[in-house]
Amino acid sequence: METTIAVLAFLTGTLTGAAFAFLEVPIPAPPNVAGVLGIVGIYVGFKLVERAGWGFDLLGALGL
Repeated sequence: METTIAVLAFLTGTLTGAAFAFLEVPIPAPPNVAGVLGIVGIYVGFKLVERAGWGFDLLGALGL
């Protein structure tokens, strides 16, 4: 199931990117590999901290 969702998300992104290119408007994402790798790095960092079990409830500490 998770693979199907990932493939559908990729296809949706591909079609959306194609539509932006066809309409000649800038994409709402980093337009180069370095930007995309930055987003991947954010995801990997999030997953590493989540898997390690580290965390701090910032909203709770602020009383929100």
